[in-house]
Amino acid sequence: MRRALAVLFLLAAPAGAQDFFTLKGHGGPIMDIDVSKTGQIATASFDNAVGLWTGDTPKWLDGHEAAVNTVLFGKDDLVYSASDDFSVRIWNTQTGKVTRLEGHSGKVMDLAEAPDGGTILSASWDGTIGLWHDNDQVFAKGHKGAVNDVEFAPDGQTFFSASADGTIREWDRWSGTEKRILVSHGFGVNRLVVNPVANWLAYGAVDGATRILDLETGEQIADFTLDRRPILALAFDPNGQQLAVGDGEGYIMVIDAAAWKIARDFRATQRGPIWALAFSPDGQNIHAGGIEDILYSWPVATMDAHGQMTNTARSFLEDPKTLGNGERQFKRKCSICHTLTEGSARKAGPSLYQVFGRKAGTVTDYSYSDTLTGSEIIWSAETINALFDEGPDHYIPGTKMPMQRIAKQQDRDDLIAYLRDASN
Repeated sequence: MRRALAVLFLLAAPAGAQDFFTLKGHGGPIMDIDVSKTGQIATASFDNAVGLWTGDTPKWLDGHEAAVNTVLFGKDDLVYSASDDFSVRIWNTQTGKVTRLEGHSGKVMDLAEAPDGGTILSASWDGTIGLWHDNDQVFAKGHKGAVNDVEFAPDGQTFFSASADGTIREWDRWSGTEKRILVSHGFGVNRLVVNPVANWLAYGAVDGATRILDLETGEQIADFTLDRRPILALAFDPNGQQLAVGDGEGYIMVIDAAAWKIARDFRATQRGPIWALAFSPDGQNIHAGGIEDILYSWPVATMDAHGQMTNTARSFLEDPKTLGNGERQFKRKCSICHTLTEGSARKAGPSLYQVFGRKAGTVTDYSYSDTLTGSEIIWSAETINALFDEGPDHYIPGTKMPMQRIAKQQDRDDLIAYLRDASN
């Protein structure tokens, strides 16, 4: 994930410095956040879209065919995004031109741009790193697992990658040749941050480790490992020397990188992970995203005074013990992508309002895959049961619906009964 490196004041945010605010409009969880040099905020979401925010008004960049995992402000009015659809998109915000970069065979999880703008890196779960040099492309291979993150070294001539195989590797920018293994960790490494001035690298891992290394010597500078896992987000504010860490248990830890001590440790949400973090350009606010479809921004100095992510209308925040089994199955398997009311509400999937008896691929405010456009499937208890018994990837090959099954017949029956009642 990229860090906001600018020193300009936050001009485009919907509130002034040290104010708490939210940005609402996405139809799914916030997967990534980036901040431009002028303070404009970009969000990547599970709803297949990128939001560019001017104040609290979004401009939507639509076109990805699956969840958008990462977004990056580039040079020359360009915005980069990458997705579960295996592609990288380049959006020219002035001309409206969209360029699609293809070649990966797995989800693309992170992007980085060289300091001179001449190379884009893409980290993919196919185990490779894409190096996009204008019209030339190279795929760096060597990791034995999914690649989760990429960051350029301070000189811009090499870069680092983090992988589920537990290693952090350094590579040549131009050829994609591996130069060294910087870290061989016992657990998968999810996130990287590089401080180009102080020449250190921070990483976050599946086991809850947050460690800082000297890039010249490879020696460990500090360790902030806590009993919370996994680490899912990192962000660095070079102006105030702050490093923010987000984990799977809903905490945001802010580290003073000058004194190497924990300055804040804030539980941002009672349920669900923190997937995305970015500082405002002045370093006074931390923007965060997680299981909700809302971006939250807290003043770092007074985080505790503003409370947690509290949109209790979101199904994920309800105690599953209070729900019937059918509703619990819906909220676990369906509610991220689908509404039960009229209108698809920028969700990653179509509305399920009056779904029984409806022909698949016919909701007018949703863009379907070619597979479902013109499909002969009629949604009924039998077809919904088959969908979750076989899994969408087998029942409807080529669908945009995520791969998932409900193994127990009773759970499928309860879900169908709940849908029959709630969708009407």
